[in-house]
Amino acid sequence: MLQALADGILTGSIIALGAIGLTLTMGILRFANFAHAELVTWGAYMALAVVTLTGPFMGPIAPFSFGLPLIFATIVAAALTAALALAIDWLVYRPLRRNTSHLTLVFSSFGVSLLVRMVVLLIFGGAAQYYSRTLQIAIPVAPGMRILPDQIFTLALTVVIVVGLHFFLQNTRLGLSMRALAENPELARVNGLDTRAVVRWTWVIGASLAAVSGVLYGLSVQLRPEIGFHLLLPLFAAVILGGVGNVFGAVLGGLVIGLAESFAVLVVPAGYKMAVPFIILLAVLYLRPTGIFAGTVGGVK
Repeated sequence: MLQALADGILTGSIIALGAIGLTLTMGILRFANFAHAELVTWGAYMALAVVTLTGPFMGPIAPFSFGLPLIFATIVAAALTAALALAIDWLVYRPLRRNTSHLTLVFSSFGVSLLVRMVVLLIFGGAAQYYSRTLQIAIPVAPGMRILPDQIFTLALTVVIVVGLHFFLQNTRLGLSMRALAENPELARVNGLDTRAVVRWTWVIGASLAAVSGVLYGLSVQLRPEIGFHLLLPLFAAVILGGVGNVFGAVLGGLVIGLAESFAVLVVPAGYKMAVPFIILLAVLYLRPTGIFAGTVGGVK
């Protein structure tokens, strides 16, 4: 039971990072971007490409299975994923935002997600890959609970990113602009807010968080082109559960989804685990469609 709790929190922290990026884009751009999950895949594989080039020059840092090459690769992957998100917005979403409905944007995001997945499959193949094959020894933290050093790193990094993003949204000019655009787009434009710049930075931040989420997911299990497909439902369930546009709501939603999946394995076969986010999503849409913390970006009205 305690091990399921630990695994659920760690899985939920990875889902939470991807959900934060998704809730930002949904809250500010006001459409469900199904291609966001494939940005998670893209970021994970971009990091793999960099690690493949730089990894042989430096070994892991004990007690972790990775070293400085993966940290550097994560930064590069975040930049490359942000560049891809900006290119997609410029080529696909931006022209459609001018003359079409949000439903058209949603359908176009399906096409973009399939295209990105096929590109990853073409370049890297469909076999499972790993950042490192270094063996780790799980650390006992309580009776019946053991945690790998990489998992501790994942949880710590998630906490740092969430706290940093909160202060960014609350105390910086760009963060306040993002909140203003999410709250009332028309009023923000009337007051001279550069909405294009805010939209660009929304894509950069959301895609960067997706890349970090993908790297942490690949570090915890393995890399496959289906990463985004498997995370799509948990990400949307976390966002809707927490309230679209609410960062802390996305974090809480990710933790709830992770814990639900982890404990579900104790009572149902593991193959049915993917149905858990769907059931939670249906329950939230039926009981409280606005989510637990319905609000604007940052969770502040």
